[in-house]
Amino acid sequence: MDPLSAALKIAGSGLEAQSTRLRVVSENIANARSTGDTPGAEPYRRKTVTFGAELDKVSGADLVAVKRLGEDDSNFIEEFDPGNPAADERGYVKMPNVNVLIEMADMREANRTYEANLQTVKQTRDLISSTINLLKASQ
Repeated sequence: MDPLSAALKIAGSGLEAQSTRLRVVSENIANARSTGDTPGAEPYRRKTVTFGAELDKVSGADLVAVKRLGEDDSNFIEEFDPGNPAADERGYVKMPNVNVLIEMADMREANRTYEANLQTVKQTRDLISSTINLLKASQ
């Protein structure tokens, strides 16, 4: 396979991986205050994305792929809120282990990586178009 097609495949796999990452980060932010329904129940647990390399047998290119969607096993935060239906007998509510600042930083990084892959696709398409035009002009 030619290098330009391989570049498109690699950038495409990056777009797909970062799209998944953005979806997971958005889900974490949306559930940053989601508690359990009953006293002492576990709240929303932060989701994580693990990437891995995947060899494309057709092109021989190393692609990025979502290897695993997991959960962060860090401790929940306890807040004193005796009026909350999820409060235990001491009046504490288990809150999700989601730090919105970390999620926003992850979102920004994923967005920039997505944009970089998109720019690679655009430039590769331009190179392919230029090559086709050169071939047409030489005939």
